[in-house]
Amino acid sequence: MPAPRLSHRPRTAALLTALATCAALTACAGPTPSATAPRTAASASASSAPAAPTAPPEPSSSSAASAPAQVTIPSLKIRSSLMRLGLNADGTVEVPPAERGMTAGWYTGGAVPGRPGAAVLIGHNDTRFGRAVFHDLKDIRKGAEVRVRDTNGTSLSFTVTGKETVAKNAFPTERVYGATKGSTLRLITCDGAFDSEGHPVDNLIVYAERKPN
Repeated sequence: MPAPRLSHRPRTAALLTALATCAALTACAGPTPSATAPRTAASASASSAPAAPTAPPEPSSSSAASAPAQVTIPSLKIRSSLMRLGLNADGTVEVPPAERGMTAGWYTGGAVPGRPGAAVLIGHNDTRFGRAVFHDLKDIRKGAEVRVRDTNGTSLSFTVTGKETVAKNAFPTERVYGATKGSTLRLITCDGAFDSEGHPVDNLIVYAERKPN
């Protein structure tokens, strides 16, 4: 399938375009092939064949001073700075490099935490170097607090509303990356059994909403 040309659309549509096949996301041990962007947000579906774009989606306000700098999950004793993740030159979604497995990343094509929309944080479960930042994410419970501190030093609190483990070939794109009225947070890592190449076959998704002031 030839690669289409993407127009500059609103942030939510661009995010869906970039990530509609996040079933391929492998923030986990071993080789980590990234997700590939599908044709358009409107045509993307679980059965649509992915194709890399020839132009990047519209950038978010990732350069804003309120960009996230750190994530903390007190109940799991997780604390990590946040690197910025975008798209690779071929249109695939970046994940933190294996050698920085203890560092999570913020996908800059999504919402800025604290603003309306879904902010997406990605972290490894394990890498070839061993245990990684989101290794214990599977143990998080509903009601747990997730804190995100921005570059201004402002800390925002989110409350976990649920989690699910899904097969990578049936990733719930709209539920994870679709538009939301309020400020929401999604944390994503790998989970489940391993395939014949040693890659986990599932993704663990944690959903959280911003706590009212």
